[in-house]
Amino acid sequence: MDNGKKIIMENKDQEKNSLYLKLIPYFDRYGILLLLLIMIVVMHFLQPDVFLSWRNVTNIFKQISWQSMLALGVFMVIVTAGIDLSVGSIMMLSLMILAIVAKAGAPWFIVVLTPLVAGFLCGLFNGMGITLLRMPHPFIMTLGTLYIFRGTGNLISGGTPISGFTDEVRYLGHGRIDLTWLGLEKSQYLPVSLVLIAIVYFIFWIFMNHTRTGKWIYAIGGNPNAARASGVNVNKILVIVYSLCGFLSGIGALILAGRADSGYPNAGLQSELDAIAACIIGGASFFGGRGTVLGVFAGVMIMGILRNGLNLMDVSSFWQQVLIGSIIVLAVYVDVLRRDLGTRK
Repeated sequence: MDNGKKIIMENKDQEKNSLYLKLIPYFDRYGILLLLLIMIVVMHFLQPDVFLSWRNVTNIFKQISWQSMLALGVFMVIVTAGIDLSVGSIMMLSLMILAIVAKAGAPWFIVVLTPLVAGFLCGLFNGMGITLLRMPHPFIMTLGTLYIFRGTGNLISGGTPISGFTDEVRYLGHGRIDLTWLGLEKSQYLPVSLVLIAIVYFIFWIFMNHTRTGKWIYAIGGNPNAARASGVNVNKILVIVYSLCGFLSGIGALILAGRADSGYPNAGLQSELDAIAACIIGGASFFGGRGTVLGVFAGVMIMGILRNGLNLMDVSSFWQQVLIGSIIVLAVYVDVLRRDLGTRK
């Protein structure tokens, strides 16, 4: 009799474990979106008259606009099991170069292209350094360039802000799309930066999911030795990844130039940490080979909503740092548990 009960209990436990294992892929795929939805509901409950107002929602999108570019670049690097600590410094250097070129009176289209080229070249420098110098880990190279790029930005600008850009240069970061033709009020506009985010993220979603290079990026993060054995030029792909990461930092600089109407030495300070945090919260793994573009955007939104909501509630910035740090630790711990579970299977 006791043996029969024991067998029944074991069967029930096996059914529960089987159900749990079946649900894991759905949590992996949609869990971050569920968390984002819960946060929106909670913040709306705490600030019912303000949080979901048109003005506040557009403010959130404007606040995360340049950060979302840095996070997308860092995401591609993390997928290869690498890291880029220099994205904030690349953005600052690109911004200062933009400001200097604008002050020199260059045509607006030259000014707009300048940070994109500067960011790409900085990323190329990172990628070439990591591969040609055979750095044991990208952490070392990008930690060095974090100081190199920021120091260079201060040298060429004298460490002083440079302000006063034309409307064309400011358009991506400051422009508005009028929606009065939809019957909305003039104050209910669509930020141009939001449209830019949608376009860039869509392009990189296609790149990461529907191109050979994107699949190779995931393959390198999953197992670089196996990728080499399959004929993938790992060093070439890494150079491409870090170059694109720098290019996206250049786009971030262009957006920030429009928002701030100036290039300033403290731009992007510690923003690389926010970018990494958004990626990890969004489901990317430090072990490489996993993560999605949509997840990164959700991670950026969670960071933006959290900061915005806490500011509306007048929560101290110190407590905000504690809370965001705790969320990052929890996200990494979940990633470790997920990896351990995958190893057991």
